[in-house]
Amino acid sequence: MSTTTDPAARIDALRGEIDSCDAQIIELVQRRLAISREIGALRTASGGTRLSLAREQRVLDRFRAALGDDGASLGMFLLRQGRGRL
Repeated sequence: MSTTTDPAARIDALRGEIDSCDAQIIELVQRRLAISREIGALRTASGGTRLSLAREQRVLDRFRAALGDDGASLGMFLLRQGRGRL
């Protein structure tokens, strides 16, 4: 006896999984931004610069290696968000 799955039901289930992933991504991005902003404040308060270009390049390289050029774009978006106003 074969069991057939209703495609519409499967699509709904998969979309639910995507929604769950999106919620986790949003939570992680918010956490990352808060951490990044704290690092910038600590660097500034200790007399340093708010940005570390070498560190930013390592982040971009990691995103590009894992996700390609779009990954580098995502990494740049995250870096810009974490910097706040320059």
